[in-house]
Amino acid sequence: MNILFASQAIDGHFNPMTGVAMKLKERGHDVRWYTGPVFAGKLKDLGIPLFPFKRAIEHRADNLFELYPERARLKGPRAIGFDGEKIFASNISNFLEDLRELDQEFPFDALVVDSSMFIQRLVSHLMGRPVVSVVVIPNMESDPLVPPLFFGFRPARNPADKALQAVAGLLSDKVILRPADQSYRRQHSFYGQEVPKGGRLTDETYRCSDAIIQAGTPSLDFPRRNHNPKVHYVGALLPYRRPGAPAGEPLPQGYGNTIVVTQGTVDNADQEKLIIPALEGLKDMGALVIVATGGRGTAELNQRYPQSNIQIRDYVDFAAVFESTDVFVTNGGYGGVQLALSKGVPLVVSGINEGKSDVNARVEHAGAGINLRTESPSPEKIRRAVHSILADPKWKNRAQQMQQDFARQDPAEAAARVVESVLSSRRTP
Repeated sequence: MNILFASQAIDGHFNPMTGVAMKLKERGHDVRWYTGPVFAGKLKDLGIPLFPFKRAIEHRADNLFELYPERARLKGPRAIGFDGEKIFASNISNFLEDLRELDQEFPFDALVVDSSMFIQRLVSHLMGRPVVSVVVIPNMESDPLVPPLFFGFRPARNPADKALQAVAGLLSDKVILRPADQSYRRQHSFYGQEVPKGGRLTDETYRCSDAIIQAGTPSLDFPRRNHNPKVHYVGALLPYRRPGAPAGEPLPQGYGNTIVVTQGTVDNADQEKLIIPALEGLKDMGALVIVATGGRGTAELNQRYPQSNIQIRDYVDFAAVFESTDVFVTNGGYGGVQLALSKGVPLVVSGINEGKSDVNARVEHAGAGINLRTESPSPEKIRRAVHSILADPKWKNRAQQMQQDFARQDPAEAAARVVESVLSSRRTP
């Protein structure tokens, strides 16, 4: 069957889908990909033909401030609202027109789409193709038991919590998401598509897809009152790794503990937020501290922290390093959180922007780590949290329990089965 993958040109959206694409390719399907030209080299290495964006703006982790200089001044909910409109909603019509054009060259039988592209309704209704959405962030479907988006709330425990979250929910849906929602409805109206009232913009993925491949496990989600049978939790969706691929550069041996630190690949320009406070807080602990910079300021940090127990690198082979990691200090990127828990590594999480607060609230709720609940923790706060995790075995025990949840199935295999089941049901009279 002809299967078209489509994703934003952002590493955290593209990379987790590559394992699924390769699994379907190995199973004999003709797999091609619609995304930004930035991934031409990666797709060539995978042997997957690329249909590059033509009309669509290529939003990348490294060009967002260039495209939108005003974004640098925004924080918290305002930044999320801005991203929702400019990065995620504004391209919908461009995506559709590109897809209609490439369909002439590659008539696809199914679209496997990054959920944040928000083209499920148009592709399903106007092109008549089955759509499988891949959600590489926490489950964002509305539910009475799930807190509102973007505030980092845990489930309400008392009437006061419920009242606060009700107000925050109105702010999230009617203010923060309003520009993106208006853009979404306006573009759909142009194509004669009426978007039902009620619910929020992020519910469209769950309304309009034939199936949803949800990264993570139910143990890393909040309890839900309503069960959506289209949602399939598949575990940690990780970038494709060739069998027998060598691990990264070897690390020094002989340290009692290993601590890994990252500030992600998007919000990592200001290293004073997490990387530098973490280095200051952990440098004298006697542990091996491994820092992944995402390619920013690595040389300068190595000059500033020449200690033998500190290893600062552009990129780290997390899958290999987590085999011997005791604590993962992160701003809360969902991919890294899943990978750490799939290896049984407890976390210290500290991040708010780009939905990180909602990821970190789930880590806290699951009991798998300590949530510092700030964008810029102090060195002392980080040191105390790491000490707490190393001193109390409950954190490691809980992370290892969740590791068992992640190990129940092969994520790429499970996701491929979801896609094939949709294809099979569409072929059945």
